[in-house]
Amino acid sequence: MKWSLVYRARILMNRFAVNRRRLLMSGACVAGLATTGCRSAQETNDTDFLQQAHDLLKANPAIDIHAHPGLTFGRDATDLSPALQIAAGKPSEDRALAEMREGQLSGASFAAVADVQVLNLVGDGLGAARDFKPGEARASYERQIANMHRVLPALGVTFVKEPSDFRRIQLKQGIGGFLTVEGADFLAGDIANVAGAFRDDVRSITLVHYRPNEVGDIQTAAPVTGGLSPFGADVIREMDRLGMVVDLAHASEATVAAAMKVCSRPVICSHTHVEGRGASHPRFISLTMAREISRRGGVIGAWPAGIGMTMLDEYVDRILDLADVLGPEHVSLGTDMDANFKPVFTSYKQLPELVAALLRKGFGRKNAAGFVSGNFLRVYEAVWAGRKA
Repeated sequence: MKWSLVYRARILMNRFAVNRRRLLMSGACVAGLATTGCRSAQETNDTDFLQQAHDLLKANPAIDIHAHPGLTFGRDATDLSPALQIAAGKPSEDRALAEMREGQLSGASFAAVADVQVLNLVGDGLGAARDFKPGEARASYERQIANMHRVLPALGVTFVKEPSDFRRIQLKQGIGGFLTVEGADFLAGDIANVAGAFRDDVRSITLVHYRPNEVGDIQTAAPVTGGLSPFGADVIREMDRLGMVVDLAHASEATVAAAMKVCSRPVICSHTHVEGRGASHPRFISLTMAREISRRGGVIGAWPAGIGMTMLDEYVDRILDLADVLGPEHVSLGTDMDANFKPVFTSYKQLPELVAALLRKGFGRKNAAGFVSGNFLRVYEAVWAGRKA
């Protein structure tokens, strides 16, 4: 049976349960109204689902698979374009971590931005406005990673080195830091820098960002290599060897297709949506490509950018739509927190509300647990199990 049929059946069952609860609550209200008063059935229903969400988040590590919490990537940066000076803002890791704890998020990507030094507003979005200066890409990476290691542990972050760390850290009521780099520009064409990143505790690389690089082409600029370069293929093989998660967000479809032929493990596309399902944008991927990532066991990070939506409930529907067309086991949380475009999910404090809304709309506890962490952990565990380092 297709999951979409099961999903619709659950929605009908949930609506029946809600209507039955409303009927019972209305009777109880009438009986006790004169002396005690009564909350509305809707208020009771919302409270029930919110409590279920808190319980689920207590029982399962919740992981954001792509984010920039506190904007550490901008800390101490110099020679940025005016647009990036504004976008990087003032780093606020303490605020981000406080919101994580309040929202019961126990782990997240802390993403460096490999091409931050050369980005500027280009047309309707970001793009590379100049070339790197000699040594600039490596220096930017080293600055960002050094700041991650200096600032985050002092605020209670423990770096994740392997999949089991997420659960271990959650049980200690800590925050797991999954170090990632958005864009492979920092490799500077040297394959040895992949292993160097692994030694720096980086566990995932988004192959490209807003600059076509030595690895491959991007969604938002004209092709340069025609897809994945030979060096890009070597990077993926080395990531496979080390047990690093390959992230195909921002990559052109030709790059994605070629990358999946090279990669022997499941991959992620950490923050995107399917083109034409409610909205269109160059940063979205085709349904064909999304299904191919899913078929190979990977996950798509549901992205709450304000493209075709303006409120949290629309993001909930987008998650449900992705689950409907890909299967619920192939959708994860990928917020791009603190560096997103007009986000409708603006703070980790909203996470219980988000999970409660999914439950209220019939998603089910098992699927919600998969969304907040289980689906991504399945991918990371498969990648880690196949490592040969």
